[in-house]
Amino acid sequence: MSDATSNPELKRSLDQVSTPADADSEGTSEAKRPRVDQVKDTQQDAPVASTSFSADAVDSNLPKPEGDNANQAGDVVIPTAPDAEAKPTPSQNEKGKGRLSERKKRGRGPGARRTRNDEDASKDGTKEEGEEGPKAIRYPKRQCALLMGFCGSGYSGMQIQPDHTRTIEGVLFNALVKIGAVSQDNADNPTKVNLARAARTDAGVHAAGNIVSLKMIITIPGVKDIVARINEELPPEIRVWGYVRTQNSFNARTRKYTYYFPSYLLIPPKPGSGMHRVFSGSAAPSTVPSDEASVEKFAPIPGISYEFWKDQLDGAMSTKEEDMARKRAWRVGPEQMETLRSIVTKYLGTHNFHNFTVGRDFGDRSCKRYMKKIEVADPVVYGETEWISVLFHGQSFMLHQRKMMGALVLACRMGAPPSIINELYDEREVFVPKMPSLGLLLEEPLFDSYNQRMSVINAKLEPKDPEYRPLIDFDLYRDQINAFKDKFIYTTMRGVEDRDGLFDAWIRSIDAYAGNDMLYLNQSGIVPESAVIHRGEKRANPFKEKRIFDTTSFPSTGIKEKLENVTEMEDAEEEVIDKKHLAETEG
Repeated sequence: MSDATSNPELKRSLDQVSTPADADSEGTSEAKRPRVDQVKDTQQDAPVASTSFSADAVDSNLPKPEGDNANQAGDVVIPTAPDAEAKPTPSQNEKGKGRLSERKKRGRGPGARRTRNDEDASKDGTKEEGEEGPKAIRYPKRQCALLMGFCGSGYSGMQIQPDHTRTIEGVLFNALVKIGAVSQDNADNPTKVNLARAARTDAGVHAAGNIVSLKMIITIPGVKDIVARINEELPPEIRVWGYVRTQNSFNARTRKYTYYFPSYLLIPPKPGSGMHRVFSGSAAPSTVPSDEASVEKFAPIPGISYEFWKDQLDGAMSTKEEDMARKRAWRVGPEQMETLRSIVTKYLGTHNFHNFTVGRDFGDRSCKRYMKKIEVADPVVYGETEWISVLFHGQSFMLHQRKMMGALVLACRMGAPPSIINELYDEREVFVPKMPSLGLLLEEPLFDSYNQRMSVINAKLEPKDPEYRPLIDFDLYRDQINAFKDKFIYTTMRGVEDRDGLFDAWIRSIDAYAGNDMLYLNQSGIVPESAVIHRGEKRANPFKEKRIFDTTSFPSTGIKEKLENVTEMEDAEEEVIDKKHLAETEG
């Protein structure tokens, strides 16, 4: 019998037929990885009662989500060479060429263009054709929302940073990698699993509820309770409450923030302070002779009750420690609470908040923000100090929203009418001080529109159906959240204030100022020209905010020594933020 390849016609036929490269070249079926839109960017400690104010409902239209069903790739079939004894016919040769050409057109077979499945397999460690070594085990990833809370003290904000700064997301992501919820192939870059968050928070800001979304491995060998396992790897000040499978596209339409502050901030400026001298109209106190020495007497600021400072008006001297003890024992009256609530209503609705942030001009459309509802709770006493909480429910918030609280508290204590808030929406630029970051808490982002949409879809499904998606509901974990807030967040706020008097130092820094920047806090409700900031023009005595009131980490030894003399505190640097970075920090 002669060698089959010696036959020229048969040899040409064999050359036209594909042969397998090796035994592992058979294709497998894999689901294409869906593309996911990132998530765009609070109940409180059971106050005795609260007064709430509402605006019109928020537009609930959301972008339609992408489908959950992934397209499947079929198996690759590779023909083998014919038996050497058999003489192929022209029809067989044409069939072999046709099938190979069709496979290449469809992207299936040797020499075909790489598909999304091929790229995903490569990323996850799957060996390609011709490579040696075992294939890495691939566990399916699912789009999920992690419901979590944290105490932000000591962290540089929520969002993970490329320079490895300590952030909430950075610590969480490392924990997810450690337990296997994120594979080692994706551990070097969070964008590989589409990591995103519902609401950003500044450095040091706390959150009772927030959402982190990502494509996560939820079936991990040896892990029965994935939430408990994540929490084992997290520090106690960061907690995951639970997780839910979600559609590929969802976002938070509104958010709730609460700000807590001691009620004594509503006491008017101390007689003789810079703020008192400016607003009382007296450049110097009057001098009245007495038996021992001359006694300095002060006139009160017109229209403001000076009952708390009546002895000081008559010339009595007092130290800041004596003042602090009296402030902690002071209790706000119903009339002043009513004033506070009247002023806060001016924030409701859509307004231009350019004076309540940095880096934004009046004409910038992003300065328009919508406040849906605001609640001012009745004051509550903890230890020796009375606290007030203000809950803001808004569509979104700008960087340094603490300026809203600064204007609210200062207008109330200075006797300015509620209409002054409307003046701050005007084109004129004025200075509004930030209140300390210590008092700010993100309660939770809300997903009302997403939950409504899912309720309609889920009504036709069973929980076991692949398309079923649970609602995003923080109320399921309310008891855990409240316990966490009391142990970590409120304890931190009250502990720092009780030990160091941070809020008192802030208000003393305000009262020490004797310039023009806050002259708009007058009782006429008009912004005087002397308080308007003109860019490019140097101001004679601009107010300098202090870096320490943006403090995010409080050592156990305290910071009381740094708060002793407000004139010696380090000034905060003037912020220059480009608009791209500014947009990333807002939420």
